[in-house]
Amino acid sequence: MNYILIPVLIVLCILVVVSLVRGIIAFLKTTKVDLETGEGETVTDMQLMQNKAMFARIKYQFAAIVVVAVLALLAN
Repeated sequence: MNYILIPVLIVLCILVVVSLVRGIIAFLKTTKVDLETGEGETVTDMQLMQNKAMFARIKYQFAAIVVVAVLALLAN
């Protein structure tokens, strides 16, 4: 069972990092002027992308925690 769960955990960790990086990139694309004035057309698009990336990261982190909990239960 560990042979299945450990690769799943590794994949979930990679997905967490990818989601985090995508959210950071979306954040960096928004400029200070767009955020201050609110007139930029890309502000809402980038904010939506940030929210999607954050939600994906939270889902993957939760799944990784569940896999770790299952591994801990199986170890006992």
